[in-house]
Amino acid sequence: MKIDVVSLFPEFVKQVLEQGMPRVARETGALTVQCRNPRDHADNRYRSVDDRPYGGGPGMVMQAEPLARCIEAARAAQGQTLVLAMSPQGQPLNQALVEQLAQQPALVLVCGRYEGLDERLLDGCIDLEVSLGDFVLSGGELAAMVLIDAIARLLPGVLGAQDSAQNDSFSQGLLDHPHYSRPEQWRGQAVPDVLLSGDHARIKRWREKQALGQTWLKRPGLLDKLELNVEQTALLQEFIGDRQSKGKQS
Repeated sequence: MKIDVVSLFPEFVKQVLEQGMPRVARETGALTVQCRNPRDHADNRYRSVDDRPYGGGPGMVMQAEPLARCIEAARAAQGQTLVLAMSPQGQPLNQALVEQLAQQPALVLVCGRYEGLDERLLDGCIDLEVSLGDFVLSGGELAAMVLIDAIARLLPGVLGAQDSAQNDSFSQGLLDHPHYSRPEQWRGQAVPDVLLSGDHARIKRWREKQALGQTWLKRPGLLDKLELNVEQTALLQEFIGDRQSKGKQS
């Protein structure tokens, strides 16, 4: 996959390529990231790309023309591509959207600053606005870095165990099941016996039950979006019953 990032702070964005799965994806050739600075397309000697908003008000607005030129340069280099603006007004980023974007051959991520982007750029050059959530950052760079990381780990050959991504939280609409490692006993807490049993069928059942239960405990709204089958419903009821029994005992 090819990703172009349009940013006033390209060195900031490049940091994500030096760590974790984005680094692995880049080194294996699964991911290529290029940063483009809209200042390189400014038509004034100060290389400024922002100006005061029409109608008055605080702050500055990023101008459409230098950003459009930057996007056009990325399109010319990539060919078919999807252009995203990282914006608090955009579609909320979730695992389903990440998986869709990871199937694209190329992406352009536009990082706004100041009071945002000229609306005409959004109307004419942006295919999709994407948001990390209902809060405001100083700019879109951190959001772009989050998206790059989330995409990188889904690209072929990047994760050591490819089915690991399929078991992540949200991949099946549920939160992930709990994980345990060595030692078996830690500060009075033991690893569940089932995980030490070697019985793969029991372990699989326990993990599905825990994934359903963790979702019920922490993000119950996710269950409203799913159609649980008979077995899943029984597992969830069993988990709830176990919790209620522990509560009565304590």
